[in-house]
Amino acid sequence: MSSLADNLQRLLNPRHIAFIGGADADFSARQCAAQFDGPVWGVNPKREFLGGLPCYASVNDLPEAPDAVFLATPRSATIPIIQQLSELGAGGVACFTAGYGELGDKGQAVEQELIAAAGNMALVGPNCYGLINYTNGAFLWPFGAGNTRCEKGIAIIMQSGMIPANLTMNDRSVPISYVISAGNQAVLTIEDYIDLLVDDPRVTAIGIYIEGIKSIEKFAAASIKALKANKPLVILKAGRSSLASGLTVSHTGSLAGTDEAFQALFDQLGIVRVDSPVELLETLKFLSVSGAPTGKRIAAFTCSGGDAALLADYCDKVGLQLPQPSKKARAQLTKLLPDIATVSNPLDYTTPLWGNTEVMPEVFKALIKDEYDAAIVIQDFPPPHIHEDNTLYRNDARSFMQACNELGIPGAVCSDLPENIDRESREMMIAKNVTPLQGIDSGLDALLNACEYGVRRQAIFTANEENDFERINTPELTADSHIVDEWSAKQLIQSQGIAIPQGQLCLTVDEAVDDIGYPLVVKAVSAEIPHKSEFGAVKVNLLDRQSVEAAMVDIKQSIKSKSPDLEVSQFLVEAMVTDVLAELLIGIKTDPQFGQMLVIASGGVLVEILEDSATLLLPTSRERVLLALKGLRIFPLLNGFRGKPACDLDQLLETILSIARFAQSRHQTLLEMDINPLMVTREKAIAADVMIREIDG
Repeated sequence: MSSLADNLQRLLNPRHIAFIGGADADFSARQCAAQFDGPVWGVNPKREFLGGLPCYASVNDLPEAPDAVFLATPRSATIPIIQQLSELGAGGVACFTAGYGELGDKGQAVEQELIAAAGNMALVGPNCYGLINYTNGAFLWPFGAGNTRCEKGIAIIMQSGMIPANLTMNDRSVPISYVISAGNQAVLTIEDYIDLLVDDPRVTAIGIYIEGIKSIEKFAAASIKALKANKPLVILKAGRSSLASGLTVSHTGSLAGTDEAFQALFDQLGIVRVDSPVELLETLKFLSVSGAPTGKRIAAFTCSGGDAALLADYCDKVGLQLPQPSKKARAQLTKLLPDIATVSNPLDYTTPLWGNTEVMPEVFKALIKDEYDAAIVIQDFPPPHIHEDNTLYRNDARSFMQACNELGIPGAVCSDLPENIDRESREMMIAKNVTPLQGIDSGLDALLNACEYGVRRQAIFTANEENDFERINTPELTADSHIVDEWSAKQLIQSQGIAIPQGQLCLTVDEAVDDIGYPLVVKAVSAEIPHKSEFGAVKVNLLDRQSVEAAMVDIKQSIKSKSPDLEVSQFLVEAMVTDVLAELLIGIKTDPQFGQMLVIASGGVLVEILEDSATLLLPTSRERVLLALKGLRIFPLLNGFRGKPACDLDQLLETILSIARFAQSRHQTLLEMDINPLMVTREKAIAADVMIREIDG
């Protein structure tokens, strides 16, 4: 018996295809028969012909077990047919029929019957549009899919039917090898398709639309495989909702929601995330045609001062670098360019050289060879009713393509407006491995995405991070739990080498030792008060015994006014941390799907207002923590801002990693944790306030 993986291979690259059903199957069979070179069979007991071909009464009458089947019957007939196909030894089925798990509880039982009937067959769906293989014409698709065959290109895998159907209609010359509408993913999941298509030499990159992931572990394994094979994954994910905040008491809970967890996963696995179908296609097109640059240094060209300004502004906005020409390049360009031109990057080479096929290749090469990572030229192509002859426009594109190919650099010709590159011009560029990008905003977004993929992939392999994905199991969020009081929490983390302020647990001021050193901080110690500032339960900058005593009295009164039934008898008296460069929040969040997450953020009372945070999945690495820190808006304060000293970055990294290790060691009981603020001084990182919530028992 063939394995599920073998049957999926048969389904995606079939020798013969059967279409079962009525009108939808008839259209699909007719479309497929016009493209596919192998046998196409119809099955319907009430029809003599299906798709213009002789029709069989049942699957048992077929000449042999089909490699691929498109099934579009009423739900009541689907499971018996699936059972027959499985017993016959068919490869797989694209199940267009709906009415299963997407209906909720009432459809789940029927979907389980469908899964059981499929056995080892590769089942796409149910409730899906099917699949297309543009490399061999296997169209198991109930709508028009075009007639463009493709030797190689991107694969599209989507948890949707209409979105991939819309993408097949694109007028962007995106080379497409496969389209898969995954539907309910009853048997085959997104990660199964990735795992198989990564090995296909006809696949250059993979575009994915998801609403969720069934198995984080399987998805990670498939993504790592894609990263190793340099088959970029580009994801459009719907839904940016947060985790249920009612289950959390920490600031971390409001910073690390579901979307942040997905983003952390994508970052760790080197996956490109986009925000629209247009950005998805343009990014995939660049990665598929030109390949991924290894940096963000861009050589940019225009034939217009306006385009040059727009280009410079957008590059600055998104983070693409435009280094100015070296002395050598400047001298060469000065000789080549007209007197009215200014040597710069972006380079406006001006209209006197427009369309000049002798000089322009040298102009492009003079700047591109100046240690840039990628190159782009802005060029719009007029339609025939405006200019019947666009030779001069294409001349510049050809000169640019020549320079990119000779110097071996990823390049793109980008139009200001999406519609201003005609199909013939686009295909001319693609044939020379230069990408036609359509629209200056989406085009530069795509270029940035490709650069970031190349940089991230290189960093992952340099740091040897690609094989270390591991999900840490965590307790149920709904488990009975308790807050660990601050004194006890600090003793726990101090035992792991995490610095805390010098302090003492006191009942009265008389027990506070003077040799702690002023100024002091006084806090109420109670597991009932996770956020002390809300209760007025903390006093700072106390300079003598009298002020400490007064602070304890004020704290008791404040708590009593907020919560009359809450009694506080213990206080934490601590040395106040001074010479602070910055305050951070370091938090731990737990999630049933993603496991433990580490949150690094700007700390203090404004933590949720600033929203300056990064989320990492645990376990993590020093390199990822450093990258997260550098991505915070507060990082300049840590790195020496306006003449102030920098922190000991190595010490800070070790502290954060110690917090992560502490959380991992308690993963069976720890639900959430906040260290806010972590006071960063020149030499140390000190946990000034700690909140831990653990399950009971």
